[in-house]
Amino acid sequence: MAKGELRKDVLKQRAAMLLAQVEEKSATIIKRIVCLEEYIEARTIMAYVDFRNEVRTGALIEHCLGSSKRVAVPITDITNKLLTPSEILHYPEDLAPGAWGILEPAPGCIRPVDPRELDMVIIPGVAFDLNGDRLGYGGGFYDRFLPRTRPGTVFVALAFEMQIKENVFPGPHDCPMHILVTEERVIKFS
Repeated sequence: MAKGELRKDVLKQRAAMLLAQVEEKSATIIKRIVCLEEYIEARTIMAYVDFRNEVRTGALIEHCLGSSKRVAVPITDITNKLLTPSEILHYPEDLAPGAWGILEPAPGCIRPVDPRELDMVIIPGVAFDLNGDRLGYGGGFYDRFLPRTRPGTVFVALAFEMQIKENVFPGPHDCPMHILVTEERVIKFS
């Protein structure tokens, strides 16, 4: 199966998940991540804001804010294919629909964060393999963003078990994940 075909197939499967399944599995995933030593020690975290049937991140963002962590979410620059982390102080009040209808910091709530200040980045994706490789949505936004963080920043992928595949066809510019969290397990890659 080719990369494009795999992406299409997994997105179709994920879109078919019932809302109750997405919410239940997401809650389990969030319970797993907040117990991770890497999460507990992180002071500044960038988390994606979920869209469609991605693993829900609202409860995680609220947990971060309630734990006095500094939280950033991405602003998408479609023209230059770039992500800019922006600190939020209130969830979801600081957000408004942005690129592709995904919630981003509203114009009056933009507070850019230097990517080198991030201790952890919570990353979405279409599919992942057991080597820590990620198949994204095809725009390369995270592949361009992640190298701008500092060494030691922990990349954490959130996924449903159905998104774990044998091979996701990684390319030379793909950044591997450090941790993968699903509703069934936590996998740490060396």
